[in-house]
Amino acid sequence: MTNKKALIVWGGMELHTPERGAHVVRDLLEAEGFSVTVTPDYDALGAGDVGDNDLVVPVITDGTLAPEKMANLIAAIRAGTGLAGYHMGLATSFRASVPFRYAASCYWVQHPGNIITYTVDVTRPDHPIMAGIESFEHTSEQYYLNYDPAVEVLATTTFSGEFHPWRKDVVMPVVFTTNHDKGRVFYSSLGHTADELAIPQIRTILKRGLLWAAR
Repeated sequence: MTNKKALIVWGGMELHTPERGAHVVRDLLEAEGFSVTVTPDYDALGAGDVGDNDLVVPVITDGTLAPEKMANLIAAIRAGTGLAGYHMGLATSFRASVPFRYAASCYWVQHPGNIITYTVDVTRPDHPIMAGIESFEHTSEQYYLNYDPAVEVLATTTFSGEFHPWRKDVVMPVVFTTNHDKGRVFYSSLGHTADELAIPQIRTILKRGLLWAAR
């Protein structure tokens, strides 16, 4: 077991059930021995001691953080604090902050057709986050992202073109890892609501990704 520390901050669009999702993340981490703080106070992410955390997890749709507080968060990540998120967390968090966008490595732009059934293709079965997980069908929002070409893609999805024909056959990351200086970054676009985090593959990917990202 570990004595690592994690900070989970939730907020924004209620459609995404952020408070419930934050507590799912808390449960996953506490089961691995983490000491976890869960709060709706965005400023916690920019506190002077945020770098004491081994992992930060924003479960946040949009929102703002004052530039000096964002600078504290980015400095902590660059120094080795892990950054992890699912669905709206990272991809939509702090949309207006360029430094956060650089660290998050992705930006949500669309989910054609809204709730649809699509395939998640495991492209790196050799990676510890994806080990033993086979490609699967999922019914939810199929996230279309703008993403950093530096990411290591672990799973993808292919857009059928049924809803946006001009994006037919585009292959898009669903799960990826990367680094922001010394900080590890993990993202999964799965988990539109907390209920989806109970799906075995999605829960396993999230748990392993959280642990991978933690310092």
